[in-house]
Amino acid sequence: MAKQYSDEELKQRLTREQYEVTQNSATERAFTGEYDDFYEEGIFVDVVSGEPLFSSNDKYDAGCGWPSFSKPIKKRGIAELRDTSHGMERVEVRSAEADSHLGHVFNDGPMDQGGLRYCINSAAMRFVPKSKLKEEGYEEYLPEFN
Repeated sequence: MAKQYSDEELKQRLTREQYEVTQNSATERAFTGEYDDFYEEGIFVDVVSGEPLFSSNDKYDAGCGWPSFSKPIKKRGIAELRDTSHGMERVEVRSAEADSHLGHVFNDGPMDQGGLRYCINSAAMRFVPKSKLKEEGYEEYLPEFN
């Protein structure tokens, strides 16, 4: 069951862009997101709920202007929905717990990594560096980087 957050709480906690992306399915402009050209070791979590979404081990440069990942850190943390907005047929990616809009998944990713490209808005995520995983309660993901 997705956790519910009040609009007032979210508007206080999130930046305007984070709110628009996660709550209203907006998209940040290509090549402007904080994590597009970013390659530190760690995990990316939902900016709303803190639920783990992606590992830096699965991030790659797709050249599309948004952070791209070959797979989620755990499949059950991601919900995929049919999206027919803007005259296109796409698969929207949302966080399972908070129901935050994250981005879309496409089947044009690296074939040797499964063929998927999770194209995710930086504004929907917060990065937790490897050095702070234990401190922030994500120690179960430390073995991912050993």
